Amino acid sequence: MVWTLAVARPAGAQTPAPSVPDDEVNRVAKRLYCPVCENVPLDVCDTPACVQWKEEIRTMLAEGRSERDIVDFFVTRYGMRVLAVPPPQGIGLGVWLIPAIGLPAAALWLALRLVRWRRTAPAPEPPSESALDENARMLDRWVREHW
Repeated sequence: MVWTLAVARPAGAQTPAPSVPDDEVNRVAKRLYCPVCENVPLDVCDTPACVQWKEEIRTMLAEGRSERDIVDFFVTRYGMRVLAVPPPQGIGLGVWLIPAIGLPAAALWLALRLVRWRRTAPAPEPPSESALDENARMLDRWVREHW
């Protein structure tokens, strides 16, 4: 019995592995998308695959790996589709530039259209008296011929 206590005591004296808080795991998980669901951030998804990925992130953080290293690991393993926000390089540059250029261009176009719409068009001149008389004669002639 003393032998059991002597052997068991050193094991009890060991400190448990440092636990990584969920906030740190979620900070990294926000940068990744769920591998199963479409367009669902990893930090809010509870599918078994996401739970497994979050545990992998927790393990890597406990090992001292940086956030960038962890994201790079998942991109290397699963491709760019796992990124919540594409990097501003290559094809991902379009995702950053289209709104940056397109929104101001659309606002400028809309402003120019509004200016044109707000301009008052000149009022048409009323027809002259002789033109009215001619129109009345033509109408009378048409009515007599067709009715």
